[in-house]
This record gives sequence, C-alpha cells and structure tokens, in this order.
Amino acid sequence: MHPVYETNQANESLSKAAVLHPRSVAIGLSLIAALGLAACGDKKGEPEKAQAAAQGQRPEVGVVTVAFQDVGIVSDLPGRLEASRIAQVRARAAGIVQKRLFQEGSDVKAGQVLFQIDNTPYKANLQSAQATLAQAEANLAQASATARRYKPLVEANAISKQEYDTAVANEKAAQAQVAAGRAAVTNANVNLGYATVTSPISGRIGRALVTEGALVGQGEATQLATVQQINPIYVNFTQSSDDVFRLRRALQDGKLQKAPGTDAAKVKIMLSDGTPYSNDGKLLFTDLTVDPTSGQVTLRAEVPNPQGTLLPGLYVRVRIEQAQVSNAILLPQQAVTRTEQGDSVSIVGDDGKISKRNITINGTKDNQWIVTAGLKAGEKVQVDGFQKLQMMPPGTPVKPVEWNPNGGKPAPSAAPADKDAGKPAAAPAAPAAPAAGDNAETKK
Repeated sequence: MHPVYETNQANESLSKAAVLHPRSVAIGLSLIAALGLAACGDKKGEPEKAQAAAQGQRPEVGVVTVAFQDVGIVSDLPGRLEASRIAQVRARAAGIVQKRLFQEGSDVKAGQVLFQIDNTPYKANLQSAQATLAQAEANLAQASATARRYKPLVEANAISKQEYDTAVANEKAAQAQVAAGRAAVTNANVNLGYATVTSPISGRIGRALVTEGALVGQGEATQLATVQQINPIYVNFTQSSDDVFRLRRALQDGKLQKAPGTDAAKVKIMLSDGTPYSNDGKLLFTDLTVDPTSGQVTLRAEVPNPQGTLLPGLYVRVRIEQAQVSNAILLPQQAVTRTEQGDSVSIVGDDGKISKRNITINGTKDNQWIVTAGLKAGEKVQVDGFQKLQMMPPGTPVKPVEWNPNGGKPAPSAAPADKDAGKPAAAPAAPAAPAAGDNAETKK
C-alpha cells in the first residue's frame, strides 16, 4: 500500500475517535449515576422488604376461634326397628283354603278379606241350628197356650193345681229351649264367619304362608300370614346403665340442664349408609330394669314412617339429645390430641407462636368434641397444618387462617404491595438500551 494513503487513513481514524470520545464519556457517566441511584434505593428498602419476606415465609395453619354456646349432649346408640303393631292371621275354622284375596306385600285395611275357607259344613250347621230354634219356638208357643188356658180353670177348681203347675213348667222349659236354639244359631254364624278370614289390623301384609287347596285349622289355628303396622314404627335401643346414672347425677347436681322442648326427647335415626332419616322421632319410655347379662338399659322411641322407608328388623344408629351443657365449645375432632396424660390443643398466639393447652372434654356432637374447660373466648385453636410444622424448627411463628370445614381454605388477606419491589430489577434494565446502541455505534 502507498505510504501517503496509509497516512491519510490514520489521520481520518484519529479524527473519528476525537469526535466519539465526548459522547462515550457522557453515556458512561449516565450509567454510573443510574446504578448509584438503584443501589441507594435497595439499601433504603432493605428493612421493609426483609420484614415482608419474613412475614410471607410464615407457614399458614387453619384455626377456629373459640366461642361459647349451649350445646346439647347427644348419645349415639345402636338400635333396631320394630313394627308398632303385629298381628298373626290364623285360621280359626277348619277346612280347605279356596281363595287368597290379597296381594303379598301390599297395604291392607282392618276387616279386609284375606282368605276364603270352604264354608259348606258351617252353612249346614247354621241351617241345623236355625231349624232347632224354630222347633223350640213352636214348642214354646204350645206350652204358653196351655198355661194360659189352665190359669182360669185352676181358679175355678176345674182342674187340679198340679196340672196347672206342670203347664207353667213346660212353658218355661220351652223358653229355655228357644234361648239355647238362638245361641246355637249365633255360634253357627260365628263359625261360618271364621271361614272368611279378615285382617285384624291395618298395616302391611307379608307373604302368604299357605296356598289354595291347603287344609288348615285341623287341631290348631294354622298361621296364614302376618300383618305389621309400620307407621309409626318403633326403634328399640340400649344404653349403658353407667351412662344413664352418670347423666342423671349430672342433671341433679346442676352440671347439665334438661334438653329444651317437650318432655319427650327428640330422636334422630341414622341409616346404615350414614345418611340421616328425614323424620325425627320421640322417646316413649326408658325401661326400669337393667339387663343382668349386658348391663344395658332398653329405651324405645316412636318414629313417623309415612312412606314405609323404615322396615322392621333393620339395624340403625340412634342419636338422642338427653341433656344440655351451658357455656361449652365445639371443636373439630382433628384439633384435639388425646393421650393417656389427657386431652390438649394447640393455641396460636397474637405473635404467631404455638403453645399447648390442656382441655376438658364432655362428649361429642356431630363429629365435634364438646369442650367444657381449658379455653377462653377469642382464642385461636389450630385445626390443620400440623404436617407443615414438622418440617420446621420448634418455635417457628405461623400465620393463622380461619379454617373452612368444607375442605377449602379462605384466601388470606393480601399484604400491601411494596412500591420499591420492582424498581431494583427495572433500574439496571434502563441503561441497557443505550449500552446496546453504543455497542452498535462502536461497531460502525
């Protein structure tokens, strides 16, 4: 290359560098100033952000707030359903069953015809009794006429008094025969009626125990069917005698109050699938004797059953409210720790620290413990979040959140947004564009 050309190119490069140097210096100073302001902002907001970060790192735990109320003591007892009325339909007339006049498993009314037994011999007996009665009535008419004719004759001494007395005696004997004849007719009618078997009560009839053509009533009253009244229906259940005596003693000492409402305690039936029956019943009586083999006391309640949903013999769970405790607390069962040393719960303080507290439990209601001592109104009892605390050191503060029994957890209140939180990230990005432009222009 020519020396003169190289000298010109070098002078041109020096002149360009002299022109670009002041602009590069200005951009560098701007970048340094921006980074300095960002660093100052970070140092100024460090305490607030550290406190917010510490608050945000607290594990959330579900809590319930203690509130006193009157709670009914509900006993959950095993029971068995029984029909309120049971009638065995039996044949009181001997003979062959000719007809079955009902549908098995249907509802029947009192007096409804169920079976028809052959009544031919009973009709014959009735006719014979009626004939005997007619003969006795004829004899009575003749004896009465004879006695009436003899009466004036004996007064006139036309006949002996003995003949008159005989006529009067024959009249009375004829009257007795008429009475016996009438009784025989009545008895024949009753036996004839027995051939038509009717339902003694209203209720639901089961299956027929005999069929057409069967000989029944020979030597014994053959059972034909069973009718049961299941509306209302009875539920028989048992309770430990110790629980009964303890409950009565607590009522006498004033520790418990009688359940409000009528004198009869309300009873709720829980079906085998765990669902409650729609209609509540009422307690009828408590047996006066204790079963010596089991130490149980039998109780009976009456439950409406208009749809026939409950069937005799079905095993159910009976929930009965027998008393009420005042100023009690209901806690979910998962919130209570039960050990040999006693029952305890976890209390979340205002500072988020958790402390243990011993409590006194007096029964259950709707899967909740009834707490009668150990807690104060307004305190927060931990219900869930126990597994979270197992992974953290003891004494770690927590953030209490109201517990939702339906399984969901309400969202905690949002913390106020930190206005400076986004600035440190945005500050370094601001000078990036000029730097890129500088690089691009430098390449030129």
